[in-house]
Amino acid sequence: MDVFVARQAVFNKHNQVVAYELLFRDSAENSFPDVEDKVATAKLICDNQLNQGLSFITGGRKALINFGEQSLKERLADFLPNDKVVIEILENVTPDEEHYQLVNELFHKGFRLALDDFKYEPRWEKFLKLVRLIKFDLRHSTFEEIDQTMELLRKYPKIKYLAEKVETQDEYEQAKRRGFEFFQGYYFAKPQMVAQKDCSTRSPLVMAIYAEALRPNLNLSKLADIFSQDTGLAYKLLRFINSGLFPLQERIDSIKQALVYLGEERVRRFVALIVTAHISHEKPLELTRLSSIRARFCELVAKRHFPAVANSAFLVGLFSLIDAMLDRPMEKIVDNLPFPDEIAQALTGENNTLFYVLELVKAYESGSWWAMQKACQPLNIGDKELPSMHASAITWSQMFDQL
Repeated sequence: MDVFVARQAVFNKHNQVVAYELLFRDSAENSFPDVEDKVATAKLICDNQLNQGLSFITGGRKALINFGEQSLKERLADFLPNDKVVIEILENVTPDEEHYQLVNELFHKGFRLALDDFKYEPRWEKFLKLVRLIKFDLRHSTFEEIDQTMELLRKYPKIKYLAEKVETQDEYEQAKRRGFEFFQGYYFAKPQMVAQKDCSTRSPLVMAIYAEALRPNLNLSKLADIFSQDTGLAYKLLRFINSGLFPLQERIDSIKQALVYLGEERVRRFVALIVTAHISHEKPLELTRLSSIRARFCELVAKRHFPAVANSAFLVGLFSLIDAMLDRPMEKIVDNLPFPDEIAQALTGENNTLFYVLELVKAYESGSWWAMQKACQPLNIGDKELPSMHASAITWSQMFDQL
């Protein structure tokens, strides 16, 4: 499926692009949809950071991401890299003690903080010690009002200023004379739409992982079973693990290992992010169903003949169609996932046991007796048991569709 984000360039006073503000979009129309702020931020994170990564959208520059009250309370910034993001506190955030503690927490986690569409009032004073950027909206504030506010802020020399919604050269020149260092607006560039492919997820499975995550005693085995039913969910999970937000000590060769590695608290928060972001009610794509069946089929073949690699065989099957889902080369996708060499090699076409298992399953799917016989040879196995394994894989894949 296609996912969308708009990016609006931030320029310095030398007319160089130094950052992009990322704006959530749910279609090719370049307008903000009517959704809650936490839904918009969660979806932006899932569609971008847990897909190809923010650097794909920003070209390696900083990303400014909007955070309203709900996004702060949900601590959605924990899914973002602090060295690549500026957290933009929206103007609807009340400057009270609860929000100060949340902003202070972000500051101590190493995030750079900005205040959007700023209007001064004394309650913002304690926040200003944490903030490094203040944005003034030229459509909502006159230059006389901005002058008065900047005079009050002179005691905070570390704060820099960004003029947004700059639409004329005169506004640009006036902002520069007042000491603004950064600029945004139609005078420079309109927001650009960026589209990319993402994996669809099945609504029943999203609700199933949510129900499981709500249990007081989290059963990671059951949760792993649910994640294993959907390539999209599994892909987001592994991208999160490989996002660089925490050190990865070893490669991941099963869904359960991925969940154990995260630990209960991170798993629950990750599930909450996925559920919040899941605003689509599309029917599952055929590729999603096929990858689920293929994963179980590969696992059953491996369990019978190569039990030591059964978990890895499942992942090879589950991710064997992700290049078609994302419309990207498999090599580039695998580079962004924490797979052991043998899984990565099988997915990219290098000969090993996992590759041959996948080829056997694909040959069976093709319905070609000749292809199936040829695929059996490298594994030195017969084909009599394959029909029952395939039927079992189909039954397994359908299990959660009944939820």
